[in-house]
Amino acid sequence: MDDIVKQALAKWPNVPSCTGWLMLDRRGNWRMRDEAAQAGGTPGTPIRHEALLGFINRNYDADERGQWYFQNGPQRVYVELGYTPWVVRLSANADAGGTLALQDQAGGAFEPAAVFVDEEGGILLTDGSAPPRVAVLHDHDLEVFSDHATLAEDSMSGEFRWNNQVVLPLQAIRRSDVARRFGFVPSPAAAGA
Repeated sequence: MDDIVKQALAKWPNVPSCTGWLMLDRRGNWRMRDEAAQAGGTPGTPIRHEALLGFINRNYDADERGQWYFQNGPQRVYVELGYTPWVVRLSANADAGGTLALQDQAGGAFEPAAVFVDEEGGILLTDGSAPPRVAVLHDHDLEVFSDHATLAEDSMSGEFRWNNQVVLPLQAIRRSDVARRFGFVPSPAAAGA
């Protein structure tokens, strides 16, 4: 968390939180949701300002109930999640013999410990932290993923080869079970943050 945010929290500790105004979409884009977007149930307008994106990413965290938020100075802005709290991009570095790398929407490295596939073909990965972070793979990277995976005929099992060192079995998961299983709240507004 930024020092300026910590100072604002100390100076104004009782600023009410807000919900519904910020979304992390399925592709890792931060979106501002004005009243019209909230009323219409649309994702809102993508945030493109690099400094603001950096500020959001540095001050993004979860509370004890599994609700993700952006600490905007003294105000906690709860985040609507398009799927999971993290979205990762997968790349293969051609200069390094095809070495794979995963990076989350905040720019941090993500080391996979387990891989899941949902009934819609979405790929989810968890890391080795405690509790584990769960991230959905950006859909533009499914081809890179498939280059390093073997799928069974049911498309819900198989294995993923991570940098030719680790073979991770693909585990089936229902999309409707993801939030409960990994302990996060996809819509703090609906949960009454």
